Amino acid sequence: MELLDYPFMQRALLSALLIGLAAPAVGIYLVQRRQALMGDGIGHVALTGVALGFLLNASPVWMAVAVSAVGAVAMELLRSSGRARGDVALAMLFYGGMAGGVMIVNLAPGGSTANLTSYLWGSVTTVSPSDITAIMVLSALVLLVTVGLRRQLFAVCQDEEFARVTGLPVRTLNLLLAITAAATVTVAMRVVGLLLVSALMVIPVVAAQQISRGFAATFALAVGFGVLVAVAGTSTSYYADVPPGATIVLLAIGLFALISVLALPLARRRARRAPGAVAAERPADPVPAGRP
Repeated sequence: MELLDYPFMQRALLSALLIGLAAPAVGIYLVQRRQALMGDGIGHVALTGVALGFLLNASPVWMAVAVSAVGAVAMELLRSSGRARGDVALAMLFYGGMAGGVMIVNLAPGGSTANLTSYLWGSVTTVSPSDITAIMVLSALVLLVTVGLRRQLFAVCQDEEFARVTGLPVRTLNLLLAITAAATVTVAMRVVGLLLVSALMVIPVVAAQQISRGFAATFALAVGFGVLVAVAGTSTSYYADVPPGATIVLLAIGLFALISVLALPLARRRARRAPGAVAAERPADPVPAGRP
């Protein structure tokens, strides 16, 4: 446990723990509404916020929170208004955010794209005490929303029209989920990186779906898997001297593959118990003689 002797690793492991909790907690709703790549789009917009932080000599983390929240809200408004399809809005976030970040960081005094490397791919050595404070505050807000409003968010992500009929504030909940996703992306960028954070939001969720059916069980398993791969990947990156973001994502993919293999017997058992399968296996009733 020598890695705990170093303050930078203590901060990195604490941030990895918080990221592992927050990312799947938001990702389960994005997967449910088929917006698994939303985290990527927000990550590209957050890059513009990081670059603005360098240009204005402000905190890149909090600037990224503000800019990515605006981008996520704009995307949600475009999607819900019907003026642009969700994939078109997502594409605009991808390209506009990346281009804006590269342009702005080169306008900053002494700035270059090299300043963005740790934010793009993550780095355990760059997590500062002020970053830990921001990560703790944002993670607490994310968990408060995703756990405290889980019934309402589940209803909206499952069927917006039904949720609207029941009286839920669908527009407000959609915007709140978009802002929460933006906060999650900025929480994870110091360790996982902006270009890989979406994987930590999605892969633990789809892995949990392989072995669970209820929402509560899937939520708990996804968060557990997220914490496991985030902490294990950060520790591995210290000992193997490899990038933490890539290590975390590869561990998550490996965990998904392992669970998928182990879940095959369970999936076959469920298929046999399905009503259609039972009907197909039941022999047809014999036709009485003399009748067509």
